[in-house]
Amino acid sequence: MAGALSVQRLHFPSDTPIEGCELNPYVLCKRGDGSSTTEDIPEEGPKAADGYFLRSRWYRSVQKHVITCSVHSSESAQVQCMCCVRLGVAARHSFHCSTTCFQKAWREHVRLHEEQAAANGPASRGGTPAGRTKTNYGGENGGPGGFSPGAALTRQDSSGGPLNGVVSEEDDNEEWIEVGTSRSYRPEPEDVGHILKFEVTPCESGTGKACGPHQSVKTSCVIAAPEPPGRRMLAVNNVDSPAVQRTLYGRFTVLSYNVLAELYATNEMFGYCPSWALGWGYRRRNLLKEILKYGADIVCLQEVQSDHFEDFFQPEMAKEGYSAVFKKKTREMYSQNTFTMDGCATFYRRDKFVLVKKYEVEFNKAAMSLSETLPPNEGKAAMNRLMKDNIALIVVLEALDQSDNSGRRSGQSRQLLCVANTHINANPELKDVKLWQVHTLLKGLEKISASADIPILLVGDFNSVPGSAPHSLLNNGGVEDDHHDMDCDPLHILRPPSKLTHSLPLVSAYTHLSQLKDPHERERHRQMCEPEYGEPRFTNFTQNFSGTLDYVLYTSDSLAPSALLELLDVDTLRQHTALPSPLWSSDHLAIMCEFQYKPPVRQ
Repeated sequence: MAGALSVQRLHFPSDTPIEGCELNPYVLCKRGDGSSTTEDIPEEGPKAADGYFLRSRWYRSVQKHVITCSVHSSESAQVQCMCCVRLGVAARHSFHCSTTCFQKAWREHVRLHEEQAAANGPASRGGTPAGRTKTNYGGENGGPGGFSPGAALTRQDSSGGPLNGVVSEEDDNEEWIEVGTSRSYRPEPEDVGHILKFEVTPCESGTGKACGPHQSVKTSCVIAAPEPPGRRMLAVNNVDSPAVQRTLYGRFTVLSYNVLAELYATNEMFGYCPSWALGWGYRRRNLLKEILKYGADIVCLQEVQSDHFEDFFQPEMAKEGYSAVFKKKTREMYSQNTFTMDGCATFYRRDKFVLVKKYEVEFNKAAMSLSETLPPNEGKAAMNRLMKDNIALIVVLEALDQSDNSGRRSGQSRQLLCVANTHINANPELKDVKLWQVHTLLKGLEKISASADIPILLVGDFNSVPGSAPHSLLNNGGVEDDHHDMDCDPLHILRPPSKLTHSLPLVSAYTHLSQLKDPHERERHRQMCEPEYGEPRFTNFTQNFSGTLDYVLYTSDSLAPSALLELLDVDTLRQHTALPSPLWSSDHLAIMCEFQYKPPVRQ
């Protein structure tokens, strides 16, 4: 039976191992009949495929591999020449301890480029890495492909960006410690700075003996997961009245965050983000770490893939004391060789709230109902225009009395809270659809408000900038007849504008940045807000677009904001070009508010 199963190919999809991010090697096996497989050979255990299994082992190098400067051997490397990486110059020559060091060494260093380019042949002289500008070849300031010292660098600093091409050379004297026995492995903090080795051996299931030679592959040095700077909650100067502070159930916090679903996080869309930082294995851990750091009582996420909710977000948040409700969109998309969809997820702390009721809003159903009231031709056009599969998730929560260990109120009136979490259509050409979806959602919230005296929070990604018709409807209760967005109404469903109204006293929480208690923070954030509407200049920040799309709105007759999560400035985000980045794993920023219940108005 020997030789009936062998390992043909073994490699890592990503060359950069990150602390906390799972490594899943690609393993291609070949059976004795000549067929190849990657999926149906089990790992070590009772199962078997034609009497065989794969034995996996992970090892960590005993020696810590510290990357040092090629000029100053006692200094750790902080920057790397990307021209060396592209041309294939030995990695040890590409590292420098600072940009100053690299610039001083450039005259001599560029000779390595020329020598390697000559060895590689003419083909190596013709291209430049994506995003670089090609200039004259060679010369004092230009290396192969037109690189200058500044243009040829990638950096590893406190933000944690990796240096490329760091793979240990074969060393018979290298010592290894076994650290894992499964196909996948998640690097731990003690692995940082070390090299990992994965070894796989085909074995007979009956005897456990090897039936073919083992294969192994090594990683580069494990790097520590980047640690984004903390964001503080800033006190608002408008809840000092004793009447507000005497409310029974105190304060609570709500977070809204579009986490960028994996199916949208493509290299084509976000080519400026390093591939290791764009992969879901890294992003999910970074997102979870960020969300938990905020410690919100209610967490509203958008663009959560259904499989990620079930396999990751729900179980991980449950460990931290959160219960969850999820509503997925109504249309699947094909991504990563499977059909999937995203939706909205709302989490709430079990020790502070209990779920009373859930409402699911499918705008497609509302579109069908509208089309049935129209003549056949108009109804069909309305269906084609409005069926965009967006949704909203509404939950009614009951606040638990924190002064009662049982979590139940002792003869006190129930404190309810309605939280609506939505993701409105993103197409900038469909202004009428955005406005119709927002109006439809508001009509539903009006019914809930009329059925009970209940505070309402409306949060999410509205894909509408300040001053747009949806923004005006949300904040002003209506839309002006001459609003520029009203010109986009091919179905005539927005006429007359007088019907586009609602009675909810909604206010956008982040307009209170002008009322921060700290005068320094008040002035700093004034510069980060657009002057006309008082909203942040952006909550979505990519290379091609920046603007505010995300909002936390509240009913001002029943709630008052007491603190807001600080904004991030442009200079901070541009350190990594745009979002997403190694530090921030979505193209949106999280926004978070602390609220306090207002006492009911007595009639």
